[in-house]
Amino acid sequence: MPPLADSLKRVIARVIDMILVGIVVWLLSLAFHQTNYNVSYDQIQASRSIGQSVIAAILYTAYDTYLISKNGQTVGKKLMNLRVANLADGATPSLQTSLIRAAVLWLPFAFCCAIVWTIICGGWSFFDRPYKQGLHDKAARTVVVSTA
Repeated sequence: MPPLADSLKRVIARVIDMILVGIVVWLLSLAFHQTNYNVSYDQIQASRSIGQSVIAAILYTAYDTYLISKNGQTVGKKLMNLRVANLADGATPSLQTSLIRAAVLWLPFAFCCAIVWTIICGGWSFFDRPYKQGLHDKAARTVVVSTA
């Protein structure tokens, strides 16, 4: 199996992916009139932000699931010369494994605590030994390896 990926390169790859998908989420949210919270003195409109969260959850999960199951790489991972591999054999994760990994990463992100969950889930790789796995990798039994 190739060497394990550097955690900082993983973070950079994730930020690239978050920006790319985030732009699409924002555009679709505008198109479907799903905006963040609108707060005024007499009312708070939180229901529209739920629509944006659903859009985000679907797009981030689909993006990650499809690309990881296809060749182990999202756009960010490809740019950073990284790849997701099964821990057991180094193969590209199946669609089911990729979906588990994406769901653990993106569903909490979209619906409750985006920044906190990202720091905990992805930041776990900075301290995990011996495989440098994030929580989403542990759930799916995957690792991120270097391709360069």
